[in-house]
Amino acid sequence: MTVWESVAVLLAGVAAGTINTIVGSGTLITFPVLLALGVPPVTANVSNTLGLVPGSLSGAIGYRAELAGQRRRLLRLGSASLTGGLIGAALLIALPGTAFAAIVPALIVLALLLVVLQPRIARAVAARRAAGAGVADHDASPVLIAAVGLTGVYGGYFGAAQGVLLLALMGILLQDSLQRINAVKNVLALIANGVAATFFLFTTHIDWLAALLIALGSAAGGQIGATVGRRLPPAALRSLIVVVGLAAVTRLLLF
Repeated sequence: MTVWESVAVLLAGVAAGTINTIVGSGTLITFPVLLALGVPPVTANVSNTLGLVPGSLSGAIGYRAELAGQRRRLLRLGSASLTGGLIGAALLIALPGTAFAAIVPALIVLALLLVVLQPRIARAVAARRAAGAGVADHDASPVLIAAVGLTGVYGGYFGAAQGVLLLALMGILLQDSLQRINAVKNVLALIANGVAATFFLFTTHIDWLAALLIALGSAAGGQIGATVGRRLPPAALRSLIVVVGLAAVTRLLLF
């Protein structure tokens, strides 16, 4: 990479770490940047997953106050995320790279749709909470555990908008504040990404410079998202994610 390309990857990591801590879908920033620099899709994906782990950890630490009293929930849901993340990572390595290149445009479009619909999802979650729906504060139903596990599979395989999925699932199926649910989301994403990244370390090629730059940027972005990030205009964030995500789809389909 040139100096300016390295700066672009670093800044993309900062943006991704910030966005992941707030809602999720930071991969839709970093992944297209790596593609634009000529990194092969599978290598870009695994390098991005490894690089975003420090950002997930940073965001989880930033929300540690909201995690108080949620140990039981974290153990049950975290186990599902770990299992799912490992399965997703194994699928990425087991399936041919051509399959990933063919599937990812559809996954990105799905992720972008979730990002665009996020305000409606949030309103639906708020209405459900106001009606008193959801399970008890410290419980995680079998349905939610299974859904979190499937989200972990998606996260281990690709992961864009994994956080949006987790927020929607837990917001609908749990009776708790959105800030506490967001804190759990950060931990679950950390678990899925972390186990996938560990698997990739021993099974595939990694662009270490890209992973390092994203790691440094996402760690800083995680702290930004946990502090000033809540004040960023949601519409501006969604617009940026959609533009970059569409650029990634175009890059995959036309080049």
